[in-house]
Amino acid sequence: MRALSLLRLLRPAPGPPRPGLPLRGAGVAAWAGRSRPSPPPPHRAMSQYSTEERGQPCSAQYRLYFKNVDGHYISPFHDIPLKPESKEAVFNMVVEVPRWTNAKMEIATKEPLNPIKQDIKKGKLRYVANIFPHKGYIWNYGALPQTWEDPLHKDSTTNCCGDNDPIDVCEIGSKVRARGEIIQVKILGILGLIDENETDWKLIAISVDDPEASKFHNISDVRKHKPAYLEATLDWFRLYKVPQGKPENKFAFNGEFKDKDFALEVIESTHKYWKALLHKKSDGGDINCVNVQVYDSPFCCSKEEARCIVQSASTAINEDSNSKEEMENIWRVYLGNSSDGHH
Repeated sequence: MRALSLLRLLRPAPGPPRPGLPLRGAGVAAWAGRSRPSPPPPHRAMSQYSTEERGQPCSAQYRLYFKNVDGHYISPFHDIPLKPESKEAVFNMVVEVPRWTNAKMEIATKEPLNPIKQDIKKGKLRYVANIFPHKGYIWNYGALPQTWEDPLHKDSTTNCCGDNDPIDVCEIGSKVRARGEIIQVKILGILGLIDENETDWKLIAISVDDPEASKFHNISDVRKHKPAYLEATLDWFRLYKVPQGKPENKFAFNGEFKDKDFALEVIESTHKYWKALLHKKSDGGDINCVNVQVYDSPFCCSKEEARCIVQSASTAINEDSNSKEEMENIWRVYLGNSSDGHH
């Protein structure tokens, strides 16, 4: 109660709510919604997409929904095309985790419209540990839309089945990207991570708008122009679960990074598995295939139905907004953003 009283004393004069982040009545949650400084608008490489926050960051209720150019809700997993039009060698990437951050954010594959949320294990929000000398994720981390690593298909090169997610991307450019950004990337190579006996491919890519993008065409260019980056990537994936008490991860091909051509073949196969999933030709289990723009899919819904999905999710967020965990997280966020620099 003393923490709650202190929050009220520190509360600034009421201001307008942040767009897309609904305030939930009087008290701590409402205070935090308007007192936290709004981040600068993210750079959008593809202006036809936008995002909308629901719920408080650093809480289990936080969701980041996606909209198309007309302002209609869409799924970043299913509705954003794998490739931009007329650019055969370029792919769309959904940024889930900005470089240097620790929160394990991911596309919610089991929820309608697949918003980005923070992963939870054993009832707690997940954060990756800092692997010395690195801080958080050492690349902009995300996924290629319209891909799926089929958990029922055993990969002939790794001898393990897929991990049931879109294929992951490590973007190595110089810019720190924003969560939910859609960027266009060139694929340079791929690493075969074996995570708990599942194939978990990690694509190495660079954004086409990076100042040095013209230097990079294949995995060998990463070794040439960013020495030790691939070695750091291998170490990161090998060790990042060790602080949780788990063993070191293993790799296909003894940790060798495969080249661009190999990576493109993997992307093509995961795109085929996604197509089968969206047309009920594969068993997706609890994967949610609701989409708005894959018109020949039996899971396609109307724009109005998509809007109702988000509204229903927001109602659930409102009902759970005063949980003890969220109040503690709000207090932690305030301390982290305190203007006097004391944490």
